[in-house]
Amino acid sequence: MLRREPVVPGHSTTTLRTTASVIFAEAVSAADPATALRRKLCVAPLPTPASGGRSVLIAVGKAAPKMLSEALRHVEGPHVALAVTHAENQTDVSGATVLTSGHPIPDERGLKAGRQIVSLLSEACEHDQVIALISGGGSALIPAPVSGLTLSDKIRVNEVLLSSGLGITQINLIRQQLSQLKGGGFLKHSAPAPVTAYILSDVIGDDLRAVASGPTVSPIGSHADARRTCIENGLWHELPKAVRTYLEHSIPDQRLSAQATNHLIGSNRISLQAAHGCASRSFDAEIVSDALTCNVDDAAEQILHATRSVTVDRPKALLFGGETTVRLRGSGWGGRNQELALRLAHMTQEQKIPGNWVFLSGGTDGRDGPTTAAGAIVDAGTVCRIRNAGKDPVALLSNNDSNSALSLAGDLLQTGATGTNVADIQIMLLVP
Repeated sequence: MLRREPVVPGHSTTTLRTTASVIFAEAVSAADPATALRRKLCVAPLPTPASGGRSVLIAVGKAAPKMLSEALRHVEGPHVALAVTHAENQTDVSGATVLTSGHPIPDERGLKAGRQIVSLLSEACEHDQVIALISGGGSALIPAPVSGLTLSDKIRVNEVLLSSGLGITQINLIRQQLSQLKGGGFLKHSAPAPVTAYILSDVIGDDLRAVASGPTVSPIGSHADARRTCIENGLWHELPKAVRTYLEHSIPDQRLSAQATNHLIGSNRISLQAAHGCASRSFDAEIVSDALTCNVDDAAEQILHATRSVTVDRPKALLFGGETTVRLRGSGWGGRNQELALRLAHMTQEQKIPGNWVFLSGGTDGRDGPTTAAGAIVDAGTVCRIRNAGKDPVALLSNNDSNSALSLAGDLLQTGATGTNVADIQIMLLVP
């Protein structure tokens, strides 16, 4: 896990790199699922089932075990509890079943977990209380394809969407149409039992329809909307035939017969504010953007522009929050945070940054794309270190091979799984 040490400003690159890691750790700590849920339960306690009923607790996402463990400390009366998370965050939860499944690509384990959730929800009666604990990553963890589609179909759709460059809301619009559990599926299967959800948001702007594809809220759009999005973005013919056939048959607008009580317990903005508070102890700190959601190329331009626009007469910290996108064109290995950091390091070779600087871009879940790194920490020497190792950073970037490049530079940010997920944090530290 991340080391947390006092923030000490200085002009050495080593000190700045350590300081950036400390600030990032503060952002991650602010999104601790147990702490966030405990805080919310003080004002929005768990509902109690009617006489003869029970609580059905279902936690899904990267923070599922921690959220479920905390919730079980507050539940009263008969209950059943299930968590679905990915392997890096697996931990035993007393009194509950914990399952793991594939992320970011769905797998057979997720298919079985989805069926188990459907079964639990379908068994709920009007005297029960369904308590949903939702965090980022849930979309891939419980595929639950609609009738007529297979797990293979879902895997292919996920591969297409993850390499498409689409934002998370557009991606989840499409995912929802193909799932029994997304886009309000928890409510459909649990009716008439009431549903209360506690949600840790990894979506910028906190649109709850997009967090884990919105299992307890109305869908983002319709079959037609999903089909149009695929066509307009050149994805339609990359989808399996069975998926295209399913989306071509429009169905009546299926509004939910009931609504869940949804509570937001944590978000990227809250973590960004925590990072700001930490940085402000030693730096002139500023949150430049809490909605960095563009392509990594444009994000690197924005960050570099903001950096070059400040006067570095004293230590400064520029902070950004969001979730960028990457359009995959090569066969390399990496993630959006690594590619963003490498692109910015490359751009500074032509557009010099005055003074000494360090830039960190990291996923608060501790995992960037399909790699084991959370992101990267780069500085003015990054590109030189890659070249000294005998590789061309431009060629590696063109092949979306940021992980290999940053590994050569010794610049990967390795935190291990954090047990939470509120999207990404970027930190630019500058000293005279």
